[in-house]
Amino acid sequence: MVRSGRVVIGGGFLLLMILLCAGTLPWTAISDTNSRLYFDRQNMQEAWTAPSVRPSGQLAMCLGTDRLGRSVLGRALTGGAISLGIGVMAAAIAVVIGVSVGLIAGYAGGWLDNLLMRIVDVLYSLPYVLMIILLKIAMEPLLMRIMERLDIQSGKQAVANLIVLFLSIGLVSWLTMARVVRGQVLSLRSQPFIEACRALGLPSWQILLRHLLPNLVGPVIIYATLTIPVAILQESFLSFLGIGIQPPMPTWGSLASEGLGEGLNPIHSRPWLLVVPCLLLALTLLSLNFVGDALRDILDPRREQAKV
Repeated sequence: MVRSGRVVIGGGFLLLMILLCAGTLPWTAISDTNSRLYFDRQNMQEAWTAPSVRPSGQLAMCLGTDRLGRSVLGRALTGGAISLGIGVMAAAIAVVIGVSVGLIAGYAGGWLDNLLMRIVDVLYSLPYVLMIILLKIAMEPLLMRIMERLDIQSGKQAVANLIVLFLSIGLVSWLTMARVVRGQVLSLRSQPFIEACRALGLPSWQILLRHLLPNLVGPVIIYATLTIPVAILQESFLSFLGIGIQPPMPTWGSLASEGLGEGLNPIHSRPWLLVVPCLLLALTLLSLNFVGDALRDILDPRREQAKV
């Protein structure tokens, strides 16, 4: 696996982004530190500062500032941490639901299989943006009431918005996983080792968890890796439309949306506001797809060995 160039390049860039985004959170996400990298630290005297290789000794200024004098580097790092976190959490939810539904449908068969797959077909036909909006409307007030009962006051709106967003994306991203797992289970349940388990009188749950699920680890890992960039892209698209993470919290999508007008302004163009988040988003998505494709080639025995 290490010899695969795609894993090395994609995994190396992903590791670098995770270390940068997560490792700098004490300076980019906490206002009490008085750090220049804090994502919402405003200084109107430094507004619209262009990127510079010699930013007057200030690392926070190396990628320029926005209209409020906030560091683009700090906001990009905070936005990357939020986007990556949402992508991973949404993918985890999609994997849990998709694997569970696929296992039950493929192993049970009959009317239960038909019912679950028809539900999947119906959900596939619905626009995912509409479903996410409906889920946000339904769940956000509920989460707000729960946090009020738990006496959580500081940042409850931002926390509720974050939780609802990755829950919503995860709840609409499991459909492909369910179909893939169901197909794998249909091919495995007629194998001799499953027939032997049935002949020994093992309960269904034990067959599912101890004999079928371990044989699905490869496809599940592959599609989980490919689900993360889809979730990140969905979050970025929703934030770009203004229905994702709400200001002042940044994500790569919301930063691109904010920079669109100023970045492409024909009179006073400030392209760094658009280029930085879009470039980071594109490179991260490309790296995730590199890793996913390489894992598919390595873990799928029906494919030829991945070429370096």
